[in-house]
Amino acid sequence: MTAETGSILEVNNIEVVYNKAIQALRGLSLAVPKGKIVALLGSNGAGKSTVLKAVSALLPMENGLVTDGRILFDGQPVEQGSPHRLVRSGLFHVMEGRRIFADLTVEENLVAATYALTGRADQKPDFDRVYRYFPRLAERRKGLAGYLSGGEQQMLAIGRALVAKPRVILLDEPSLGLAPLLVEEIFAIIARINAEEGVSMLLVEQNASVALSIAHYGYIMETGRIVIDGPTEKLLGDRDVQEFYLGLAHKSYRDIKHYKRRKRWLS
Repeated sequence: MTAETGSILEVNNIEVVYNKAIQALRGLSLAVPKGKIVALLGSNGAGKSTVLKAVSALLPMENGLVTDGRILFDGQPVEQGSPHRLVRSGLFHVMEGRRIFADLTVEENLVAATYALTGRADQKPDFDRVYRYFPRLAERRKGLAGYLSGGEQQMLAIGRALVAKPRVILLDEPSLGLAPLLVEEIFAIIARINAEEGVSMLLVEQNASVALSIAHYGYIMETGRIVIDGPTEKLLGDRDVQEFYLGLAHKSYRDIKHYKRRKRWLS
């Protein structure tokens, strides 16, 4: 799918290389419409997290480089190596593994995110807004974040994003390491935040079923490329997607019906 009018985030035909030698993304394009959730799915090593790091300008910190194509956030080019500018412009990356400050309290972790409001008209942080979505954090606001459960730490990571008053949230594997009931709870809250706050989201997730249950549109990656995309209803009804990504067979998408794949994705 090419970027559409009304998209707040556009990734256009980008190539990414690590260490000047390893190609991670090849001609990848996607778009996130305003106010929508877009799921980016694929197996380990497909390049999903690389996409998020390219969008949030973090690639140079890992010896990565966008060598071709362009990324636009709200119509403006993303400059690699300037993630602080993106955060202050309203794009927040919730990274894999939570990355909370374990030795600070829950409330201090939220305070740490207020730097994103510097120089903005809406500088006053709204912690109560975070606690409305995550009442468990309100109960533990004075406790050390390192003593939270995995699910509570994920809530805190998303809560920090909300403090920054984002227009786009990038979510990297929010279900990682969590029990199924907690996954359902957190994804229900993510859907609420999208519906009530109008925050656009790009969601990277290996759990295709739960991701597609809240997303409006989805892309599936293999080896640095998009191999299929469409509205979630289309993906959920696609027999090949059902076989590989929804647990009905043990195959790689690359082994399924090559004649159906678009010519532009074939090697």
